[in-house]
Amino acid sequence: MKHNYEALIILDLKGKDESVETLVSNISKDFEKAGAKLEQIDRMGKRDFPYSPRHVTSGYYVKYHVNAESTVLDAVRAKLKLNESVYQQYYQRA
Repeated sequence: MKHNYEALIILDLKGKDESVETLVSNISKDFEKAGAKLEQIDRMGKRDFPYSPRHVTSGYYVKYHVNAESTVLDAVRAKLKLNESVYQQYYQRA
């Protein structure tokens, strides 16, 4: 059964040659390839972290609104875990 989810992806841009738009579109393609339907993408911008975990001082926040099954999100989560540009990822049912 499909549900609406919000996926908050934090990108690490430190030392990356790719543009933000390229990274956002690549992640969007990952969602669509897995079978999720993208409803909306909110680019929340670059924000500083209150402390520097793993020597990263800031990240670019992107919120994806998707309609998918939970198994699809598990597949996307596993794929994005291998992406070096993805610093953290959070999912919640909307």
